[in-house]
Amino acid sequence: MRIIIDAMGGDNAPSEIVKGAIRARAEQKVDLTLVGDRRQIYSAAAHEDLSLSGIDIIHTETVVLPDDNPISVLKNKSDASMCIGLKMLLPDNEYGVVGDAFLSAGSTGALHACSTLIVHKLPGVRRSGIATILPFSHPLFLMDAGANPKITEEYLVQWAIMGSIYMKKIFGIENPRVGLLNNGTEEGKGTDILVAAHRLLRASNLNFVGNIESREIPFNPCDVLVCDGFTGNIALKLIEGMGRFMLDTMRNIYSANARSGISFLLIKREFEKFKKNFDASEHGGAPLLGLSRPVIKAHGNSDAKAIASAIRQAVSCVQTGITDAISEGLADYAREVSKS
Repeated sequence: MRIIIDAMGGDNAPSEIVKGAIRARAEQKVDLTLVGDRRQIYSAAAHEDLSLSGIDIIHTETVVLPDDNPISVLKNKSDASMCIGLKMLLPDNEYGVVGDAFLSAGSTGALHACSTLIVHKLPGVRRSGIATILPFSHPLFLMDAGANPKITEEYLVQWAIMGSIYMKKIFGIENPRVGLLNNGTEEGKGTDILVAAHRLLRASNLNFVGNIESREIPFNPCDVLVCDGFTGNIALKLIEGMGRFMLDTMRNIYSANARSGISFLLIKREFEKFKKNFDASEHGGAPLLGLSRPVIKAHGNSDAKAIASAIRQAVSCVQTGITDAISEGLADYAREVSKS
């Protein structure tokens, strides 16, 4: 198994990307290829006195920048580290190495656009999307997390299928509960698209539990939650922000005086568990589902720990055959619809 990594994508590239790759290589002995400026990659490793032994490098000096137009990246920067890495997932690529999955902490829009153009969607997929696991004590899959602000009811149903398969394969949840993020629990609530999606989800073989209000998200209402990318991204960032606010508030309370400090010692272990839930580095990256090969989007501010975690996630996607399983699941649903 080989994971291809964009060494130049993200706020902390290439230093944290290189350190994360070396860390993952030591933990899993997986084959890794870094794509980026060879000189900068070696310099980053040397600065930390780390060895790149067992990690291949494909050299390029071109980088996708945050303000690059996602649609024109492939045309104007086809030799960028992100583009080359995605091309290396193709069986007959020009680089002599075929990867099983690709990881980048670079621009989300560019990664989504280039992935769709280079790797292509699975047959029958209306729109690929970005999924994320929300940071609670129980895993909650959210899709779409920012790639698709404009949707149709068919997108939501397909994402629900993808999410159900992902949670079963990756987390071992046998019959995942599917929810539809909405502004009320009643069946007729929301936009015309949400009402139509509710009807289709209710008629499917999925374990659909109905509409979910945002205030219920932290309380384990479902295993898979689907929504448009605009709403999903706002929900994700609000949850992350509230997590930081609560942690800061608790720190301030328990550091107010000596008595509070002593009290904190009694709950320190539970506090650390709570803190870990909101640590992005613990949760890896966000898979782009609906593509013909596994692609993982790491957080733009990822450190080495987060990159190593995202690499583990990529390995899990390959090992569990998530792409083939999604393809089969969508084909099964299409056959069900054709019979009805």
